[in-house]
Amino acid sequence: MRLIMSSILILGFLLAPTARAEPATSVQIEVNFLLGYVEGTGCEFYRNGSWYDSKAAQVHLRDKYKYLVARNLINTTEDFIARAATESSFSGQPYVVRCNGGATITSSQWLRDELARLRTY
Repeated sequence: MRLIMSSILILGFLLAPTARAEPATSVQIEVNFLLGYVEGTGCEFYRNGSWYDSKAAQVHLRDKYKYLVARNLINTTEDFIARAATESSFSGQPYVVRCNGGATITSSQWLRDELARLRTY
């Protein structure tokens, strides 16, 4: 009987879906703030050889965020910036931001700067 129960228990663990842990509430708030910031700025985003408007950039980054959360790869807001908003997963090319036709800046630096401003309030 013990062998049967042990076998059932082991089988249950093997067949159970992988648990997905959501990032901490504070991380979710900060990431959502940054995604809103991306969309609200009206800046252009360079990704894989093309410029995209802020709405398209926000959608793309949100999709990457959801993908990474589903795989338990986002634990901090810095993880979001590093893994979803720094470079293309396909080409490895860095994402670049340009606001009002001005100078470009890497998206990672741009978002880290905004995160630092958010945290000072």
